[in-house]
Amino acid sequence: MPHRNAPLTETGRLRLARCVIEDGWPLRRAAERFQVSPTTAQRWADRYRRLGEAGMADRSSRPRTSPGRTPTRTERRIIKVRLLRRWGPARIAHFLHLVPS
Repeated sequence: MPHRNAPLTETGRLRLARCVIEDGWPLRRAAERFQVSPTTAQRWADRYRRLGEAGMADRSSRPRTSPGRTPTRTERRIIKVRLLRRWGPARIAHFLHLVPS
């Protein structure tokens, strides 16, 4: 079963990739036929070339890294102030010299 963000199932992606690679369809025509962007169709065709059928399996849409994540030390300070003083986000941010968002 495809995850929520997947435009097509594994079978649909495989059919699209085979149309482009094996049957020689133009990329735009295949993308239009399967109702995906040409960029997505290109990505799936390339993945099929590299990995074969295994490349059509669902992949996680979770980000690999979180570069904007709040440091653990800052997170602990926020929680401490929140529990001790029962303040909201704007007041805590001002108190700890952080951005409210």
